[in-house]
Amino acid sequence: MTRLNESFVTEIKPSLISHFGYKNVMQVPKVDKIVLNMGVGEASQDKKKIESAFNEMTLISGQKPIVTRARKSIASFKLRDGMVVGCKVTLRGDKMFEFLDRLINIALPRVRDFRGISKKSFDGHGNFALGIKEQIVFPEINYDKVDKIRGMDVIICTTAKTDEEGFQLLKGFNMPFSN
Repeated sequence: MTRLNESFVTEIKPSLISHFGYKNVMQVPKVDKIVLNMGVGEASQDKKKIESAFNEMTLISGQKPIVTRARKSIASFKLRDGMVVGCKVTLRGDKMFEFLDRLINIALPRVRDFRGISKKSFDGHGNFALGIKEQIVFPEINYDKVDKIRGMDVIICTTAKTDEEGFQLLKGFNMPFSN
């Protein structure tokens, strides 16, 4: 059991039960999965771009990502149906909690001019989306071996029914929200 998972069971879960007054422990929201997505638009012209993004995503997440392909052709973007446009990975279980721990305690404080995360990034069902502009904020990435600075999306999917429940859950994990 990871450190963050242990703190969820011992501290966060009881505080959520007392805050929202749940009658059953199964009603308590929890983090279900984390999806990491890295779009690589220039991969349609150069295959080496997707390989470097694939390798960086593997280092960041700790598991092998899948390659995402275009669903339909868009002539103005020089994009055809089935062309490679990025890579994504879904984290669950211990790897999910380890990534969340590294994201909150190491990667986000390393972001330049960081003032906290906006509370407005919830989707209405308790899920939280976050964009990172540089993949080099993660300690696994060697700055000298990076060919191009790429951003990535981090989506934290929870079992919460409302944004308030999701907010309190992530606040319990010490997610650095802005005021």
